[in-house]
Amino acid sequence: MLKHARFSLFYLIISIITSSCTSEKNSTKDHLVFKYNEHKNIGSLDPAFSKDLADIWATHQLFNGLVQMDDELKVKPCIASNWTVTDSATTYTFNLRNDVYFHKHRLFGIDSTRMVTASDFEYSFKRLTDKKLASPGSWVLQKVKEFSAINESTFQIKLKQPFPAFLGLLTMKYCSVVPKEIVDHYGTDFRSNPIGTGPFKFKRWEENLKLVFRKNEIYFEADEKGKNLPYLEAVAITFLPDKQSEFLQFVQGNIDFVSGLDASYKDEILTAEGKLRSRYSNDVKMIRGPYLNTEYLAFFMDPKLSVLKSIKIRRAINMGFDRNKMMTYLRNGVGIPAYGGFIPKGLPGYNNSVGYKYNPELAKQLVAEFKTETGIVNPEITLTTTSNYLSFCEFIQREIEKIGIRVNVDVIPASSLKDAKANGQLNFFRASWVADYPDAENYLSLYYSKNFAPGGPNYTHFSSPVFDALYESAYLQTNTDKREYLYTKMDSLVMATAPIVPLFYDEVVRFTRKNVNGLGINPTNLLELKAVSKTP
Repeated sequence: MLKHARFSLFYLIISIITSSCTSEKNSTKDHLVFKYNEHKNIGSLDPAFSKDLADIWATHQLFNGLVQMDDELKVKPCIASNWTVTDSATTYTFNLRNDVYFHKHRLFGIDSTRMVTASDFEYSFKRLTDKKLASPGSWVLQKVKEFSAINESTFQIKLKQPFPAFLGLLTMKYCSVVPKEIVDHYGTDFRSNPIGTGPFKFKRWEENLKLVFRKNEIYFEADEKGKNLPYLEAVAITFLPDKQSEFLQFVQGNIDFVSGLDASYKDEILTAEGKLRSRYSNDVKMIRGPYLNTEYLAFFMDPKLSVLKSIKIRRAINMGFDRNKMMTYLRNGVGIPAYGGFIPKGLPGYNNSVGYKYNPELAKQLVAEFKTETGIVNPEITLTTTSNYLSFCEFIQREIEKIGIRVNVDVIPASSLKDAKANGQLNFFRASWVADYPDAENYLSLYYSKNFAPGGPNYTHFSSPVFDALYESAYLQTNTDKREYLYTKMDSLVMATAPIVPLFYDEVVRFTRKNVNGLGINPTNLLELKAVSKTP
């Protein structure tokens, strides 16, 4: 039945391809509108609630913050033209631009807009920390002692302690500036009546059907040649609920890009080696790059199961399967086999030499030594996962059994796995970690002993006084190169004990129409449209 469905999809796609070449030419202004589909829907256009990627993509077009991140994860000015860091890296003073205006709205009075001031940031940050609002982004300011508008163009933040990753946190959409008078007027309905400063402004939202943004004619940023951004006139977002329908719309030319590689179309568009199939080469281009997401298996380091207390068994599992083969068979080559540590490729601190290479013979030797030392002739473990990652776990199950360890795979709902791993109820489980902010400290926090779950993200209960000392010293290190060295050293310490089995570092994969220009790619998978254009 599945095979028949794939053939049906294939022939449907081929028939669409033959008729889709003219679809984009039906509208003379089509090249001024960027169209994409959001299959996960959008919950809110209020940046204080921009938790999910779908919401972040939308609010990023509408709002700005003090600073922004470029595609190389470097923090750049945005509404703040520059800043200084003083008082042993605890005081950040931002000088604001004087040409940033809110989107036009009648509530601003006769001019229909007004300039952004430091008081707007003071209000926006107070709102973010307001317990009544209950923003999921309030944690971003946990290390902040106080903040205030020094004058109309100067905003200052004081930290409780040095935190080198703080500027990266400020690039998150939670920290966007919003106008008090508009928020006060709409209250909770600000979610569907957003007013910001971004390159696009809100036009219309038919929930579950369509969302439209229009060009912000008074946007403050320009390109390298001095031309005002954005280039596009509009952004149109649809909400088809499944990825297969989204892909068909892309093939027809009804949307301009597709993000990610879904099982419903991955074999249709890509070869097993991850190359674009020839039938799409004339109309489609693929861009890919590192994504700040580490997929891994984790051991609970205080297990009831004696087998997993053995470092030899944990190391054997790390060496006992071929990550290259796994990525070719299960992901069409998309994703980077994880031969490094927990820090993913794309972040300073990543080092390909700190992890484990495929070595089945050494893995068998370690298992044999374990059997001799313990008298456990048939070691057996259970790997808990969700249905989405069953294929990966079954691949690993087959490979690990070849080195002498029997693996049972237990499939449970995602919500159950989340609760069980937080409460130490699973000895061996699949997990992933997507960066909250682009700094390796965010990854290494999972191995700090004071972050034991359920109170923190240390799900493995890994504990090392040496690691903790390095982790705490990294907070005080403002030199980027020295901090990177500390990150690599910490990652190496973790992998030596093997509380985890890194599987792969994810990649951002985007398929666009050939007439889309300027759509880049970045390790946070942020959708940046202000410099995108389309040729007719």
